[in-house]
Amino acid sequence: MVPATMDAITQYEYGEASEVLGFERIAVPEPGADQVLVRVDAAGLDQGTWHLVAGLPHVVRLAGFGVRRPKNPVPGLDFAGEVVAIGSGVTGYTVGERVFGTSKGSFAQYAVADVERIAPMPAGVRPEQAAVVAVSGLTGLQGIRDVAGVVAGEKVLVIGASGGVGSYAVQVARALGAEVTGVASTSKLDFVRSLGADHVIDYTAGPIGDFGGGYDVILDMGGNRTLRELRRLLVPNGRLVITGGENGGSLVGGADRQIRASIWSLFSSKKMKTFISSENSEDLRTLAAMVERGELRIPLDRVVALPEAAGAIDDMRAGRVRGKLAVVPEADPGEPAQDQP
Repeated sequence: MVPATMDAITQYEYGEASEVLGFERIAVPEPGADQVLVRVDAAGLDQGTWHLVAGLPHVVRLAGFGVRRPKNPVPGLDFAGEVVAIGSGVTGYTVGERVFGTSKGSFAQYAVADVERIAPMPAGVRPEQAAVVAVSGLTGLQGIRDVAGVVAGEKVLVIGASGGVGSYAVQVARALGAEVTGVASTSKLDFVRSLGADHVIDYTAGPIGDFGGGYDVILDMGGNRTLRELRRLLVPNGRLVITGGENGGSLVGGADRQIRASIWSLFSSKKMKTFISSENSEDLRTLAAMVERGELRIPLDRVVALPEAAGAIDDMRAGRVRGKLAVVPEADPGEPAQDQP
């Protein structure tokens, strides 16, 4: 039986996570048409969640999330859990089924999710692992496979390879048969190697160009390097794909760099692209199948309890995470994560 209230992380204004996130009892939401209500066994943390907590860059507020304050008081996107109620028009899912994907407010004991943004949980993984797949995994998959169009034998450079998106992108590129070089800091190079990267570059040791070039594809999540620098690393018909980017002003963030890249691309054989990932069931099923086949290792760093969500966001922003963090309603803070077999 679904209770009337639940524990949840809430926010009623934009700002620093430690200042605007609270922990309280609120009403359990009800699923609408083409939605399910899930009991959240675990939630994932990604950069998108931070952007929505902080309300930065300001353009995200104009994208329907609330201009002066968040429309949805519960943050969180990624989740894994069990379907406990079904809205009208839902087919293909039953109460008791275990699913993963994205929801509306996963930092809570219960959350509502659209059926086109969920899929059956991969076999053989724990909820805290499945919870960190959707947002970053979809971005890595679509950026490498669809936007960059990586094929076997190509040389791929992943900048930000130890982060959430990068750790998936490295593995997707390897699964497609590419030769992959991952860029990370000194302390994270072994982690990037463990993901299957053929080569690693320590960005603290000097400019990336000092370690060679001739890449067919560059996937850049960092946003710290100039477009001119990245172009020089590409072969004549190479492709640069920019996603995210945490630099830039508070108004548009890194979007100005992405706009300039798209314009430059019109006048060069070296194509520079940007994209926003699509949350869809078909690609979630693709990721689940890759996990089940052993092609994709879920890069779970550690698990934290729901009341510790603000601190987890701070750790992610400070670069103190390898891969992904999971947030669970009931767990011992700092519980060590164990990789799937």
